[in-house]
Amino acid sequence: MNTWMAIARDEALKGMDSNEGGPFGAAIVRNGSLIAAAHNEVLKSNDPTAHAEINVIRKASEKLATYDLSDCVLYTTCYPCPMCLGAILWARIPTVYYASTMDDAARGGFDDKAFYTMITDPKSVLDLHPLDSEEGNRLFFRWNEKMDRTVY
Repeated sequence: MNTWMAIARDEALKGMDSNEGGPFGAAIVRNGSLIAAAHNEVLKSNDPTAHAEINVIRKASEKLATYDLSDCVLYTTCYPCPMCLGAILWARIPTVYYASTMDDAARGGFDDKAFYTMITDPKSVLDLHPLDSEEGNRLFFRWNEKMDRTVY
């Protein structure tokens, strides 16, 4: 088994065996060195965003003191859910290796595959309404005028 995926798998087992979360683990590597490893902690924290990929991105970003992980590789035990995929994109991680598929996760009782279908038409599952758009747009105007802004 790949060294980094084995670390991700061991994290998944640790989280599962301690009832902290589902069968998900992740590792972030940079230049051949392990930066961080984490597992799903949804049950431990009662935080639906405490997925392995989110947790490992937070750890790696803290350790490296940057939000830009574009020189890192992510190893994860399952194809990232839409939320985690979004976090991976925001972190600018260019390469992701995964073990299990969305279909495997569905067989385990997880909604990843269904969520991917839902996000193609969010209004079909969410009651979305714009509100105070003019005020919201002012925030972006002010942001664009800010001389010391850092675009990320």
